[in-house]
Amino acid sequence: MSDPIRQTRTHLMALLKQHGLNPRSDLGQNFLTDVNIIDFVVAEAHLGPKDVVLEVGAGTGGMTAFMAQQAGAVVSVELDRHLHAIATGVIEPYDNVTLLQCDALKNKNNFQPIVLETLRNQLDAIEGSQLKLVANLPYAIATPVISNLTLTGLPWTRMVCTIQLELAQRMTASPQTGNYGSLAVWLQAQSFPSILKKLGPQVFWPRPKVHSAVICLTPAPERFGKIEDLLFFQDFLRRLFHHRRKLMRGVLKGMYRKQMPKERVDDLFEEFGFGVNQRAEELEPEVLVRVSNRLFGMMNEGTD
Repeated sequence: MSDPIRQTRTHLMALLKQHGLNPRSDLGQNFLTDVNIIDFVVAEAHLGPKDVVLEVGAGTGGMTAFMAQQAGAVVSVELDRHLHAIATGVIEPYDNVTLLQCDALKNKNNFQPIVLETLRNQLDAIEGSQLKLVANLPYAIATPVISNLTLTGLPWTRMVCTIQLELAQRMTASPQTGNYGSLAVWLQAQSFPSILKKLGPQVFWPRPKVHSAVICLTPAPERFGKIEDLLFFQDFLRRLFHHRRKLMRGVLKGMYRKQMPKERVDDLFEEFGFGVNQRAEELEPEVLVRVSNRLFGMMNEGTD
């Protein structure tokens, strides 16, 4: 089998012109055209025959074909029906690629059922398989794709994606910094996120107005195992950091006023040794996991 065509900027421009197409800004179509960066992303994914790859945003199938040569199976999703048609021709030589034409997300909190079903089928078909997310993610859906994958229960072992630099900085932020919020805590409580490379606009076509980054996430089982209820923790973070600048005691009393007396929050603060001026943005992810677990326990006392 011959090597796949390396889809440079010149090649992509000619390919889309041939089909009478232009990149769609409404779908966040910024094609990664620097072949060295494509090589870097695929190499950092550490793909092997036991890997099932999820790619969200197949585009014209350039990176899809390279991954198909190394992975056991690739499930690639493309919303644009015109690009899906082009990508179908590009990946035609590879029988280990499933190319879906749909939105990868059902809503901001859930993947499309067909995407999850296809992934599970591919994982079941390969003994000892593991899931990896490898993609040039459209900026608008990068957060829900990465965040929701951790909720699926699928055996993911690595995520390597190009995303907006600002988002990558939010995912890797430390407490008491401007970028630290619910996203950083959510991901760092379950994984090890790191920025592998920063990217300028010139490696994409069309050029975005922002800088990008290659982000890598690997699971942190010991951290994840300390979360007693994942959905409660997710809701806890979302509501808590909605008022990130406010004092944490008052925020918690308002959040759970219907579930328990305000005095129980005072008890929690005394238990954790928090001061009256404590803010959520000052706390490490592991501390917020413990707070979430304690609140979950308080609300379920006497329900067994």
